[in-house]
Amino acid sequence: MGASLQATKKINSNIAEYLNELGTMNFIEFTDQVAKIKNLPLPGSASHYKMAPEIRIRELEVGKIKKKNPKKAGVMALFYPDHNDLTNLLLILRRTYPGVHSNQVSFPGGKVEEQDKDLMATALRETFEEVGAKPEDVHVIRSISEVYIPPSNFEVTPYIGLYPKMHPFVIQESEVAKLIEISLIDFMDDTKVITQTLSTSYAKNIEVPAFKLNGYTVWGATAMMLNEIRELFKQVL
Repeated sequence: MGASLQATKKINSNIAEYLNELGTMNFIEFTDQVAKIKNLPLPGSASHYKMAPEIRIRELEVGKIKKKNPKKAGVMALFYPDHNDLTNLLLILRRTYPGVHSNQVSFPGGKVEEQDKDLMATALRETFEEVGAKPEDVHVIRSISEVYIPPSNFEVTPYIGLYPKMHPFVIQESEVAKLIEISLIDFMDDTKVITQTLSTSYAKNIEVPAFKLNGYTVWGATAMMLNEIRELFKQVL
């Protein structure tokens, strides 16, 4: 028991030290370090499964969930400096509307349109439309693993972008209810990972892994993408 307690204290101490170092890292330092993820292998589905309900994992493993000519979408994980030059991540709260993703926390982004040359162009265009970040001011580091969303039949490709020339965000009021600005410390803090009982489009009252960020419960596809980014960042920050 004593050895176990000491090990727990050491782990907690290491986490606190790590978060403290992140708290003193300015955006330029963050930019230099995070560039190292460009050539890292992606954690992929292994990182996604950690934020998926058991029922979803079982369905995926037995092949019950299959893509049916999915629609394509691109989203942007946008990192930027706050007024103290510390790093933040931007999420949005979507407006309430008739649909499976109503009133959910997500990344800026959306579906492919005819004028988009590729999925990165989609993510950049949608990010500009929804929060006002100009494509020419966003430095895209890389894409990460696609996530298939069965209820809406979308296959989503996330991109990690830096927004160093930050201008005030301007929300698209028809799509976005609120901006959610997450500090890098909170994003990387393992204590922000929780389990919550939720009713989803495919099951009632199930235990769902999620992030608790700025008072919002972030779950589903967005949580899966967030976890893959976190696992990449932990290798370089």
